[in-house]
Amino acid sequence: MASEELAQKLQRRLQLEESGGAAQPRRAAVFNPYTEFKEFSRRQIKDMERMFRLYDSGRDGFIDLMELKLMMEKLGAPQTHLGLKNMIKEVDEDFDGKLSFREFLLIFHKAAAGELEEDSGLLTLAKLSEIDVSLEGVKGAKNFFEAKVQALSSASKFEAEIKAEQDERKREEEERKHRRAAFRELKSAFTQ
Repeated sequence: MASEELAQKLQRRLQLEESGGAAQPRRAAVFNPYTEFKEFSRRQIKDMERMFRLYDSGRDGFIDLMELKLMMEKLGAPQTHLGLKNMIKEVDEDFDGKLSFREFLLIFHKAAAGELEEDSGLLTLAKLSEIDVSLEGVKGAKNFFEAKVQALSSASKFEAEIKAEQDERKREEEERKHRRAAFRELKSAFTQ
């Protein structure tokens, strides 16, 4: 796997040299985080997407250098300008100097696979968004990891999550209907 990755990087460098150094962005035709990052549950991906959108203050679908700086400061792990640039460079596949949502998910993918260096700002970012044993306690962490193992072992975890989301939407719609009916009933009592 490492040799395959190295071969891809070398091929990319050769392409860059041949094109005079102009980086051509590599993009998939369609990016689906649920199929590409199967190690994460739908809930985890949605939480990461919420976090991504929270710090994407420009609302352009990317986290640039200044937005990453703000994110790291809010997470309590401020970085130097050079450190921030290196963080982006580590997962920036299209060499645009900013993080897309896919590249943002790569941070957590690499952290889970143990591919990030110990002193890496990206590892700090990934750790800050996971469970903190000192806050949760050992039992909380144990429950977290047991639940995680159970979720990963479930073959139909996405189906169950989708079903739960649909049930939640149906329940909310029923509540809305009941509130409307109660309001109409109350309104008719006043209009007679």
